[in-house]
Amino acid sequence: MTDTPTNEALFTRAKQVMPGGVNSPVRSFRSVGGTPYFVDTAEGPWVWDVEGRRYLDYVMSYGPCILGHANPSIVDAVSVAAGRGTSYGAPTVREVEMAEEMCRRVPGMEMLRMVSSGTEAAMSAVRLARGFTGRDTIVKFAGNYHGHSDNLLAAGGSGIANQGLSGCDGVPDGAVADTVVAPYNEIPELDETIAAVAVEPVAANMGLVPPREGFLRELRQACDDVGAVLLFDEVITGFRLARGGATEWFGVQPDVWCFGKVIGGGLPVGAYGSSREIMASVAPLGGVYQGGTLSGNPLATAAGLSALEQLDAAAYVTLERLATRLADGLSRVFAEAGVPVVVPRVGSLLGIFFTDVAPMNFDQAQVAADNGLYRIFFHGMLERGIALAPGPYEMIFVSTVHTDELIDQTIAAAAEVAPSLR
Repeated sequence: MTDTPTNEALFTRAKQVMPGGVNSPVRSFRSVGGTPYFVDTAEGPWVWDVEGRRYLDYVMSYGPCILGHANPSIVDAVSVAAGRGTSYGAPTVREVEMAEEMCRRVPGMEMLRMVSSGTEAAMSAVRLARGFTGRDTIVKFAGNYHGHSDNLLAAGGSGIANQGLSGCDGVPDGAVADTVVAPYNEIPELDETIAAVAVEPVAANMGLVPPREGFLRELRQACDDVGAVLLFDEVITGFRLARGGATEWFGVQPDVWCFGKVIGGGLPVGAYGSSREIMASVAPLGGVYQGGTLSGNPLATAAGLSALEQLDAAAYVTLERLATRLADGLSRVFAEAGVPVVVPRVGSLLGIFFTDVAPMNFDQAQVAADNGLYRIFFHGMLERGIALAPGPYEMIFVSTVHTDELIDQTIAAAAEVAPSLR
């Protein structure tokens, strides 16, 4: 019988066969220090590590476990689907049903193409925008993360900021020559060379930075004025903010959407979509090529359909109520302890900055994130059985299975940690 491994021993083994011992950099704990816990199992709002420790989880796979871990309906749907085969490389009924459901929910989106990740969705959406407009230049905002494709990594928010990096080696100058980076919450100067403006409608990869009043509407108008495509990256906000995502929440309709996270119910999946006119540019209808053997994977679509079916109006009321309770409680206990804190919230999206003033852009978010206080907060909460994302540029994700009692326990734990941050 093999002895139960420790987190330390597993991390040592992992570093011999994976760069930094992880398959995604933030998991290495580089920005907070210490040894990562290796998850053995998860259920509801809880995860257990290989040493048997239980944590109340606010990572939630960075968003997709919006209904909690091992949601029974999702597990059943995946189990039935797996029994019929795990991949075909051929069309299936569920991918049609998934596309229909997403188009029903999102105002203005008429067609979509499924892919296997948010990065792939954003990369493909940019190619679509360029193919449709016949233009090359892309505008993005500093601190907005659109995955790790070369031309979108510039000033890419949490994807690189958590590692203390200013850019990415291996990305040639030519790859970003047609990428213009603008400050978030400011309208960039656009002209007829711009193919698309890509934006996170709520910046969720530099902590949480909400759009200022009117920002998205002004951006919509600026794109219309020069014939540029407005691209909403809803990998975080899509189907978490509301049934129809950020379009429903803000009442602003982009030309192209990117989705991920929630639509997979915990399995790897993504999608990009638009109007029929724009999507007609995608092969086999048009000249913009994009394909993938695992696109529309039967397990991912089974999980995604189950997740979307459960995300009804009541679910969004629950999510926002719980997030509000947590945000208000955290603000209160840090104020009582004399610790400057800002806990921004948009719907059920939640962040935390240990600073006096809410950041409005990436430069301001960096100042708040790099003061070292999040590291203390993270480890203080982890010692008390509360798992947060191991990086100051990430989000706090509540799920429908985080109860009022568990939220109150979290606030009480934060009250214990707060004096150490003074």
